Amino acid sequence: MVEPIMARFGLGDPEWLDPATAGAVVLIAIVVALIVHKLVFPLIIRITKLTPSDLDSRLVRSARWPVTFGILVLGVYLALTVPLGLTDSQQDRTNTVAQVLGVVLGIILVAGLLSRTMDWYLENLAGKTQQVIDVKLFPLIRRVSVVIIYGLGALLVLDLLGINISPLIAGLGLGGLAVALAIQPTLANLFAGTYVMTEGVIATGDYIQLGDGIKGYVVEVGWRSTRIRDWRNNLVVVPNAKFAETIITNYQQPTPEVSVYLECGTSYDSDLYRVEEICLEVMDEIIANEPMAVKDYGKYFAFDKFGESNVNFWLFFRAKDRWSSVVVQSATMKLLHKRFKEEGITINYPMRTLQFPEGWTPEDLLSRNGQAQDGHRSARRERVRAASNSGNHRRRGRRRRPTRVIQTPLEVEEEGESSGDGPNIG
Repeated sequence: MVEPIMARFGLGDPEWLDPATAGAVVLIAIVVALIVHKLVFPLIIRITKLTPSDLDSRLVRSARWPVTFGILVLGVYLALTVPLGLTDSQQDRTNTVAQVLGVVLGIILVAGLLSRTMDWYLENLAGKTQQVIDVKLFPLIRRVSVVIIYGLGALLVLDLLGINISPLIAGLGLGGLAVALAIQPTLANLFAGTYVMTEGVIATGDYIQLGDGIKGYVVEVGWRSTRIRDWRNNLVVVPNAKFAETIITNYQQPTPEVSVYLECGTSYDSDLYRVEEICLEVMDEIIANEPMAVKDYGKYFAFDKFGESNVNFWLFFRAKDRWSSVVVQSATMKLLHKRFKEEGITINYPMRTLQFPEGWTPEDLLSRNGQAQDGHRSARRERVRAASNSGNHRRRGRRRRPTRVIQTPLEVEEEGESSGDGPNIG
């Protein structure tokens, strides 16, 4: 179509026509790319600002440069293939280069869109939910996804360049297996950390207790380990593999409120009805005056059992959190002890009653035991003296004090009957 028009003006078929046409195509591609970059995309971004979410604006900004370079690559490809008479080998090389550049731009576009989407989620939704999975897991997912996208793009580029990627894929599989076996403990902690994060049973700031007795505040939940600050203000680092297998008690879940369970007991001589009244009055006073107590939960009291020295009972109500439970329990114990002391109610010490036969007293028992003890010492001195006279002059170690032996009255009577000499204690 161009040649008849040029021939009408007497230009014929000059040699500069094909290069000029290629230059014109490239110039048109540059102009179109500038228009799209400077006018079209800013207009689209202004339109997207009218929407309630800024996700579309981020996606448009992420696609701006790849689309611009894609227009330039397309213009150059058309400039080389349409007006210029390329040979088959040249056409093949041009197609290969264009495909490689198209794959690279496509990979950059997809990776950019994915990264912008993840960033938007972390900045907008994760800040509202405050979940460990959002804060920790999504950045890792974003990095891994971008690496996978770039890796697939690299394999596609190698395949377009005529390189056989089958041995490379097999080598990567074997190498990945070897690396996985080498870093098996690290991978175990990594997957355990993923389980801990996705489970959502703990969060930073929770007060927890592990099955082996470790307890404290959660400082950080990482991929390899979980850090706990104990009550001594020491940092305890627990590997996630062990953390995922142990029993965990979370004092912040399902609510921060912690129950205060206080056990006590009073003498058998006490008026149990009055004891109950005093305990309920004490709990009412604590709930009314202590700001750390939960006022709308209520209070509970009950006698538990008849103990060895006291009639046992328990008090039950709630505090706002774990530390509040310590403060509330301490205040309850002080006030309850004060009220019992004012009312003359006794909390007995643990004690036992020993019964002796008629005519026996503790002094008789001690005196008998002292005679038996002297007998043991005399026998020991005789054995030592005999060893010295036999010529054995080895250095003797430190002597241990002999054990005091106390026989019960029943054993004393049996021994006296067998010997016929009366009761003997030794």
